[in-house]
Amino acid sequence: MIRLFITFFYVGLIPFAPGTFGSIAGAVVAYFVLVFFSSTTLFLATILITLLGVSAINSYEKATNSHDHKSIVIDEVAGVWLSIVLSGATLTQMALSLVFFRIFDILKPSIIGRIDKNVGGGLGVMGDDIVAGFFAGIMSALCYGVMMKFGFVLP
Repeated sequence: MIRLFITFFYVGLIPFAPGTFGSIAGAVVAYFVLVFFSSTTLFLATILITLLGVSAINSYEKATNSHDHKSIVIDEVAGVWLSIVLSGATLTQMALSLVFFRIFDILKPSIIGRIDKNVGGGLGVMGDDIVAGFFAGIMSALCYGVMMKFGFVLP
């Protein structure tokens, strides 16, 4: 059951680019949450899966004697959800959030990289993606605002 959760229903078992596919799957689920519920629901779900993710990853790493296995994508899901919550719910904002999240998650600039390298266990695995999601949400919101200002998107 833990593996089902941390691989986000086995999306993390895709043999190439599991983090990207996990992020995309997370964005698709976020879209439906926002259609049927609200951004508050998505935010609370982000907190919930982050807390559960830390615990589940700790258990998985202890059982497998590994750290941040590539099949673990629940951290990408939480990060992209946070990015979308902070940016907004239009399709353009969701796409920007996804793109910026992947950029920050792959490049791991500044504090994101330090968390990735220096924090162990589930907190480290989830932490760098949550911080990446935070910065991605801010960048997405800023870009969307600039795009609106210059008439590239409608409000």
